[in-house]
Parts: sequence; structure tokens; C-alpha cells
Amino acid sequence: MSETHERFAPETIIKRDEIDRYCDGGRDFIRDDEIRAELAANAKPDAARVRDILQKSLAIQTLSGPEVAALLAVDDPELLAEMAQAAWDVKHKVYDNRIVTFAPMYISSYCMNRCRYCGFSLDNHKEKRRCLSMDEIRREAEAMIRIGHKRVMAVYGEHPMTGARFIADSLAAIYSAEVPGRVPGSRNQVRRINVNAAPLCIDDLKIVHEAGIGTFQVFQETYDHKVYSEMHPADTVKGDFGWRVTCFHRAFDAGIDDVGLGVLFGLQPDWKYEVAAMCTHARELERFVGIGPHTFSVPRMHAASGSEVANAKSSFTDDDFFKAVMVLRLAVPYTGLIVTARETKELRDRCLRIGCTQMDAGTRIDIGGYSAGSREQKIDEQQFMLGDSRSLEQMIVDLARQGVITSFCTAGYRCGRTGGCIMDALKTGKEGTFCKINAVLTFREWLDDFASPESIAVCTPLIERELAAIAEQYPVFYPQVKKRYDRICAGERDLYF
Repeated sequence: MSETHERFAPETIIKRDEIDRYCDGGRDFIRDDEIRAELAANAKPDAARVRDILQKSLAIQTLSGPEVAALLAVDDPELLAEMAQAAWDVKHKVYDNRIVTFAPMYISSYCMNRCRYCGFSLDNHKEKRRCLSMDEIRREAEAMIRIGHKRVMAVYGEHPMTGARFIADSLAAIYSAEVPGRVPGSRNQVRRINVNAAPLCIDDLKIVHEAGIGTFQVFQETYDHKVYSEMHPADTVKGDFGWRVTCFHRAFDAGIDDVGLGVLFGLQPDWKYEVAAMCTHARELERFVGIGPHTFSVPRMHAASGSEVANAKSSFTDDDFFKAVMVLRLAVPYTGLIVTARETKELRDRCLRIGCTQMDAGTRIDIGGYSAGSREQKIDEQQFMLGDSRSLEQMIVDLARQGVITSFCTAGYRCGRTGGCIMDALKTGKEGTFCKINAVLTFREWLDDFASPESIAVCTPLIERELAAIAEQYPVFYPQVKKRYDRICAGERDLYF
């Protein structure tokens, strides 16, 4: 065994007491048999019960396991249409008509795990590996800023060279990047970094927390214990289901109060089980600390270098994907829903109307792809293949034509509206007020700093309608909003409520 393998053997990384403390008699909180029993017992819900469940969603209350199972079982077209309308109403009530945008920065393709579906698998000898230096990370951030991005999702493989201290240093490098704006004297920067990384121990999570992160994101991939063990060899760190599924318990104990859940849809055929299990995880976090997940992500398995699993045809269809997103929106109404550029523009447009709240654009997932400037995808240089290749500006204009405003807001993180605070605000609809206002302010910034004249012409009527809506809804507060809006038009930056 090499020195690197010895340093990254499961027994040197995993702290068993940091799993057991969150388990009940040695069992984790995901009970496969109980989840499947709920799905079976609620396989034929009547219309009256479904409509009662939808009213609970509209009241922004988390659904129980049997209620989630009932919605997953609906196949009547009329009821499905009612569910879609309720999902849109919930999204609008909590988040208004906005989409938060971000971009992922893949920092390293080195990984010590051997996941059977992943291009970064240690067993994949076709993958061209690379880990960015701190200077390269800063240049990559500068390239993203020049596009107009304010939020970054930093993505790391699981490897000794990209541990907690490296993550913290890389966040500092991203935050240090600065690019002159179009308006004389203005400067553009990344304002918030979310992190997608491997599960860490509590001490390492504290290091990452202190570096200034937004949301800490870890995908379970699959909650099915059997499938999980088939996809993740037992002699790897990721092969330990309990270490991964209790990661957010440790994150909360380390002081991180915004977390993001996700599964890899298509990894196993029973997608309804995965939806139900992800909702179980959300309820467990509510039980544990009173705070559910800040986001759900719904990545779907796509073609990946060196993987027979990823390159095989999946039974998980676009219609299944649409229904999964719809049920998640209704099941945990306060949680943000991320639909990434893995999916096609057409499917992402469908998901806009049932609850999607975050989308990436202008996305590059090859290491150093933004600063390299190439738009060509190369399967042996990235983790998987993307479905939506639109630039950020193209997506913003497409959304504007649909009456959807793009938000670059990061105010919540910097005003302390995180964790329990933002959960309460989301559940009561109060956060939507701040979000709508800050969306307008940051949208104005982006238009002035980055948009072409053609894009400004398309987007200006939307921003004028949004200002008029704020004036009508909040007449007493509106003069303060308009004052900050005018200051942004005059060249000031980073004004928010």
C-alpha cells in the first residue's frame, strides 16, 4: 500500500464515535424497510387526502413520511395538475418569482474513492487529473467574476491534498479575487462561496466554517444501504454509509448552520424511495437541531469517463425527474431546490414552474475551465457531461422573457439570516420580501456591469415591473428601496437589505 493510501485508509479518516453518537443502538436514521413500507401503504391515496396534503404544503409545513408517499403515488392527470399548481404557489409564496444563480468551480479531480459511476474514481485511468494551485484558483475566480458571477460552489474530490486546510486556503484565494467593473471605480468580487466536499470530522468542519462558507453540501448519492454498498467499495472512506449520512449532524455541531442534501437520481431504479429518504433526512435534521436543509439538489446520473454504470441507459425519465422535483417542493416547502446544468434547457424550463429556485449557467466543470476559456466538453477531463451549455447572459435573458428575475443576492449570509433565522423567515414568507428587493438591486448591478445593450433592452421592462410591484406591496418601505436602487444606478455596489 502506498503512503497516500495509508494516509487515506478509512480507519485513519473516520471517527467512529462521530457516527455512533448520532445513531440509535448502532442503527442510522435511514430505515429502508420503514420507508418502503410507507410507500406501499400509501400507494392508492384518494383525491380528498391528496388535496388535504396540498393544503399542508401551502401552509409551509413539512410533510410526514406517509404524506410524501401519497404524493409520490399520484398518477391521476387532474391531481397531478393540482400538485403542479400547488408547487408553483408554494415556490412563489416562499421565494417569489426569482432564480438565484451560481457557478461551480471544480478545484481538483483527484479522489481516493472508487465510486462505480464517477469519472473521478481512482480506478478510472482515462481521467486526466489536475489540482489547482492557489494562484490558479484565484485566476479561475477572476474569470468567473468577469462573466458576472457573485456566488461560487467550490467542488473538491476526496483526497489528502484537498483536506480541510486546503479548502480553507482555497476559499481565501477565491474571496481575494477582484476585477474592475464597467462603471469607473467599481470592483467586482465573489460575495459568497458554498462548498461541495467530502464528509469531514467535527474539527475539520470547524476549520471550513471559520473560512467563511455559505452552504455546506454533501450528496448521499443513494440512501438505499444495499445499492450504496454496491456502488462504493467497503475499503474506501466513502464506503462507510454511516460516516456520510451523519455528516450534517457533525456540521451543525461544528457551527455550520446551512446544509444542502442531494441524491444522484438514476443510480438505482427506485427513484421514489430516494425522494422519500431525502425527505426523511430533512425531518431528521429538523428533529436534531430544529433546522432543515437549506437546499435540495437533484443531480441525475449522466455520462462519465470510464464508468459502465454512468454510461448505461437509465430508467429514470424526464417525467420522473419532473415529478421528483414537484414532490420535493411540496414535501419540504421552505427548502431551496437546485436544478443544475447537468439537465437540458427544456427540462430546466419545465422545473421553473414547479419550484426550482437555483440554477447555474455558463458552467464549466473541467479543472481550470473558466480561465482556459474553451466551451468544448471533454469527457476525460471532467466528472460527467453537461446538458445545458448556455452562457450566464443567455440564461438571464431567457428567464427574463418568462417573467423570472435572476438574483445574485448574498445578503442573507452576511446579515445573519442563516440557519434557524432564515428557516423561520422562509416559513412565514418574510424572507421572500428581502429576496425580492435584493434580487432587483443585484439584477440592476449585473445589467449595468455585464449585460449587452440587447440584453438590457429585454430585461429593463422586467426590472421596472418588479420595482412597481415593490412600490405597491410595500409603499412605506419603497422609498428606501428606490434610494438604494438609484445609488446603484449611479455606480455604487453591494447595497442590500
